[in-house]
Amino acid sequence: MARTAMVQARMEPNLKHNVEKIFSAVGLSATEAITVFYKQVELMRGIPFEVKIPNNETLAAIAEGRKGRGKKFKSTKALFQELSK
Repeated sequence: MARTAMVQARMEPNLKHNVEKIFSAVGLSATEAITVFYKQVELMRGIPFEVKIPNNETLAAIAEGRKGRGKKFKSTKALFQELSK
């Protein structure tokens, strides 16, 4: 099928740049990534992931992680042992 439809979107330049670096790292162009997203929406008949606003505890954990804080584990085994307590 010929690719004849066009999608245009405006977004923050930093977001575009950062995400396109990730696409490149996994071998996708922005067009291919958008096509994958559209195909998944079609397949799932909706957004292919849960969309919700994080609560305050989750936001605090995200902020800690971005600052390099929080608990660190030497292995996944150690992490799961901690989680099972």
